[in-house]
Amino acid sequence: MSSSPVHPWSDPALSPDDRARLVVEAMTDDEKWSWISGPMAIPMPGGAPLPAEAIGSAAYYPAIERLGIPAMQQSDASLGVSNLGEVRPGDNATALPSSLLLGASFDVETARETGAVVGRQARAKGFSVQLAGGANIVREATGGRNFEYVSEDPLLTGLIAGASVAGIQSEGVVSTMKHFAVNSQETGRVMANSVLGEAALRESDLLAFQIGIEEGRPGAIMPGYNQINGHYATENAHLISDVLKGDWGFRGWVMADWGATHSTEAAANAGLDVQSGANLDPEPFFGQPLRDAVAAGRVDAARVDDMLHRQLRTLFALGVIDAPPTTDGAVDYSADDLIAQRSAERGLVLVKNDGGMLPLPQALPKILVVGPHADAGVLSGGGSSSVTPIGSLVLDGTDVMGMQTPKVYQPSSIVRAIRAEARTSGVTFQDGSDRDATLAAAREADVVILVADEWRSEGLDASGLGLPDGQEELISAVAAVNSHVVVVVESGGPITMPWADEVPAIIAAFYPGSGGGPAIAGVLFGRVNPSGHLPVSFPRSQSQLPRPEQNDPTTTTSNPGEERRGEIFDVDYDIEGSDVGYRWYDREGLEPRFAFGHGLSYTTFAVSDVVARVDKTAVTVDVTVTNTGARAGAAVPQLYVSRASGASGASGDDFVWRLGAFARVELEAGERRSVRLVVDPRLLARWDVSAGAFRIAGGTYSLRIGADARDASGPAFTVELAAATLA
Repeated sequence: MSSSPVHPWSDPALSPDDRARLVVEAMTDDEKWSWISGPMAIPMPGGAPLPAEAIGSAAYYPAIERLGIPAMQQSDASLGVSNLGEVRPGDNATALPSSLLLGASFDVETARETGAVVGRQARAKGFSVQLAGGANIVREATGGRNFEYVSEDPLLTGLIAGASVAGIQSEGVVSTMKHFAVNSQETGRVMANSVLGEAALRESDLLAFQIGIEEGRPGAIMPGYNQINGHYATENAHLISDVLKGDWGFRGWVMADWGATHSTEAAANAGLDVQSGANLDPEPFFGQPLRDAVAAGRVDAARVDDMLHRQLRTLFALGVIDAPPTTDGAVDYSADDLIAQRSAERGLVLVKNDGGMLPLPQALPKILVVGPHADAGVLSGGGSSSVTPIGSLVLDGTDVMGMQTPKVYQPSSIVRAIRAEARTSGVTFQDGSDRDATLAAAREADVVILVADEWRSEGLDASGLGLPDGQEELISAVAAVNSHVVVVVESGGPITMPWADEVPAIIAAFYPGSGGGPAIAGVLFGRVNPSGHLPVSFPRSQSQLPRPEQNDPTTTTSNPGEERRGEIFDVDYDIEGSDVGYRWYDREGLEPRFAFGHGLSYTTFAVSDVVARVDKTAVTVDVTVTNTGARAGAAVPQLYVSRASGASGASGDDFVWRLGAFARVELEAGERRSVRLVVDPRLLARWDVSAGAFRIAGGTYSLRIGADARDASGPAFTVELAAATLA
C-alpha cells in the first residue's frame, strides 16, 4: 500500500491549478510576500549580502521548506546561461548564436534544439527560471539589443521565439518571453513612450508575441522599461489584463524587468505579478506598500493570491516543484558546443558571391585573415544576456545598471578554424591596427578574409549603422590592392555597407557563438553550404529608416536605478505602423541594400507544381522544391501575401506584401520534395478596432513564392476569400 503524500498538493494526480490553490491557501502572509518582490541576486556595491542559498544570478526567491516548495533561482538567458564573466567565477556555459542568427536559419527545429541546450544547462546549474524568449520585432535598425531578438517580421519572430521557449521548457525549466511590448530601443529606454495605434500594434508587435505564446507556452511574460501609449509596460492594464491575460488567456505570471516597476496599486491592479530587481526601484512597491494597499482595500487580497497562484501553477505544470533543479548536474559541453556550431552553420548568410568566388579552394598557398581579435574568438553582444565561456577574451565594455558590462570575444578562433579547414600552413593574421603592414600583406595574398565587427549592448543603441573604428576605410583600402576579398561581418543588427560594391563576397555572421569559428570556416571553404536568410533588411543608408535621427544618449537616461535626465519622450511608431522593416521599404518604394529573406547558396533551387487551396479562412499552398544544383543544400521557400492590388494604405483593407508562411527543406543534389505552406489567417487580415478582432475582407488576394521579400521572379497567383471575422 502506497503512503499518502506529505502534503495534499504533493499528489501529482491533481491538476497544477488545484495544487497551486492548495499551496496558496496554506501560505502565511510572510511566505506570500517573499515571492512577490525580490532584489537582484548579484552582489552589489554597498548592497546587502546574498542569502547563502542564492547561486548568484538575476533573482532568488527563498524556499518555503515547511510546505515543500523549493527556492526559485532565475538567470538571464536566450543566448545561453548568462554569467557576465564574474558573477559565478569559473562557471562555464555554451554560447549560442545570437537570436538574429537563429532567426536567419528560418528553422523552428533548430530553435527548439538550441533552446533545449539552455534548459539543460540551466537545470544542471540549479536554475528553475530562464529570462529568455526575446520576441520584440526589430523596429529600430540601430537598436542596441537587436541581437537578442529574432527578426523584423512577426511570423518569423513568433515561430522562432516560441520554439526556443518550448525547447527550454522541455527540460523542466520555466522560460519567460520578453520584453512585452514595443521595446525597440536602448538609448533612453526608461524614458521612452512607444506610440502606436491599436490596429498596427495588433498586426505587428503583439502578433509576434501572440504567435510566440501559442507556440512556446512560456511560463512567464516580462514587460520592459518603456511606456506604451502613455502607460509604463509594467502598469499597462490594456496590454497585461485586457490582451495578455484576457484575450489570449495567458495563465503564467507577469514579472517586471529589473528596476521597471513604478507603482504599487497601478501595477498590481494592471496585472503585474512580481516586482523583480526591487533594489533597483525607488522603493519596494510590492513589499510593505502593497501590504498596506491590501489592508486599505485599494488592492484586492484575491489579486495577491492570484500572483502566487500563477507562479506555483506554472512551476507545478513544468515539473519544477516535483523535481527541482540542483547545482550538481552534469553538462556535456562538447556536445552542446557542437549543437551551437550546427546552429551557426544553418544561420550564416551568404549575402554576396560575385563570380562564384566562394567556396574557396583548400590549396590556396597564401591566405590572409584580417580583423580585430579574429585570432582569439568571435564577438558577442553585451548586457544581461552575455555568455562568457571559459577562455573568453574579456575587454572593457559599457555600464549597465551600475555594473560594468564587458565586451566579450567568445573562445572560437576564426583564424585557427580557417587553418584547420584550409589544410595549409599559409594562413597569416593581421589585426588591422597597422594599416601599412596589413596592406602590404594583402597585396601578397591569394585571398583576404576580412572579419569586421560591430559591438552592441543592452543599455545603449548603436551610433549610426556604419562599421566603427575605421573598418570601412580598411575594407576599401584592402579591396583596392586585392580583388579577392571576403568580408565576414559580425554585427548586432543590420549595418550599412558603402563598400559592398568593392568586394566580391560578403557573409553576415551576426554573433555566431561558441561554434562560430568552425562555422564561418566551413562556409568559406565549402564544408558547409550556406543556407541562412537575412532576418532583417540591410538599408543602403540610415536616411531610409522611418526615424533616421537618434537621441543623444547624454540627454536621457537609459538604465534603471540611475538619476533621470530630461523628460519622457515619444517615439512615433505610427510612422510605419505595422509596416515594419521590409514592409516599410515596399510601402515607401525604397530599395534596401539587401532585402529581408535574402540569402545565397552554393547550389540552386526551383519551385514548381504550385497548388493553392482555400477552405474558409484557411489558405494552404503545396509546392514542389527541387535542388537543381550539384550539391546538397537547404532551400527556404518564402510565401508572401498581399491584397490583390498590392497597394498600401494607412487605412482600409489593402496591405503591402507580408511573409505568410515559410519552410526549410534539406535536399540532396537533384532531389525534389513536396512542401506544404500554411498561411496563418491573421496575416490575411487587418485588425478591426471596433470589433476587437482580426477581419478578413472579402475579395482577391495575391500570393507569390520568392527567395526574399522583394523577389517577384517566382510563382505568383491569386485566391478569392470570403469576408470573415476571426475568433
